[in-house]
Amino acid sequence: MKRLTSVIYSEMRESMRAKWFLLYSLVFGGAIILLFSFGITESQVLGFAGVDRVLIVYIQLCIVILPIFILISTVRSVVGDKETSVLEYFLSMPVSLFSYFWGKFLGKLLVVFIPTMFAFLAALLWGLVKDLHVSWPIVGYYIALLFSIVICFLGLGMFISSIAKKVEWALGLAFLSWLTLLLFIDVIMIGLMLKHQIEESIIIGITLLNPLQVFRVASIILFDPQGSILGPSSFVILDFFGRENFLLFSLAYPVLIGLVLATSGYYLFKKGDLV
Repeated sequence: MKRLTSVIYSEMRESMRAKWFLLYSLVFGGAIILLFSFGITESQVLGFAGVDRVLIVYIQLCIVILPIFILISTVRSVVGDKETSVLEYFLSMPVSLFSYFWGKFLGKLLVVFIPTMFAFLAALLWGLVKDLHVSWPIVGYYIALLFSIVICFLGLGMFISSIAKKVEWALGLAFLSWLTLLLFIDVIMIGLMLKHQIEESIIIGITLLNPLQVFRVASIILFDPQGSILGPSSFVILDFFGRENFLLFSLAYPVLIGLVLATSGYYLFKKGDLV
């Protein structure tokens, strides 16, 4: 446990020194500031106003921004250490491969999640100071939802970093994965429906294999219980899952995907060439 903690601390320290972490923090902190500056708290959507309205917009921004930041920063972890011989330095010390890999994972998890949490806390603090309405159950669920998607893409990033031979390849795979998942949300599925006349329920089931789509649908259903924004697809989803069950599924599924990918990456890393 001591070795694992040392790797976590080392990873956090190195990540916080990197320029990407400053940019990452500025993006999420700046997003909250801009939302308040534009008077979002004064507007109302489907009965939601105040801090709730800010968080609704913020969570939609995270769908696009959060995954690519996580992937770009994470895919360098293992393959970057191999290229710079940092891994060889770690192996010269009494640090197990388990402590190294999972220390990297947990350290990156803390570094990535802390700025998003600060943004949430800033929004809540502003709401309390201004005496704005805050729906605490929604806030709690949004935090859990963000945590689940962070785990998912951290797992994907660690998996890519374990199989890539060079940093350039890892970055390319990360960008390709992110772009594929974004396109998979709407463009590809709509194209399949129009071209092959596939049954709607099958298409919706396939789209829900995409953790980004699950994240998006959950964030909408939370403040729109009937799913009217989603159109007819909401009836298929809500009839099959039910609202509460789908919200639970949207937390568990991305975490499961992330842990499976991270574990697979660990076993590939352990069995592959270490230096």
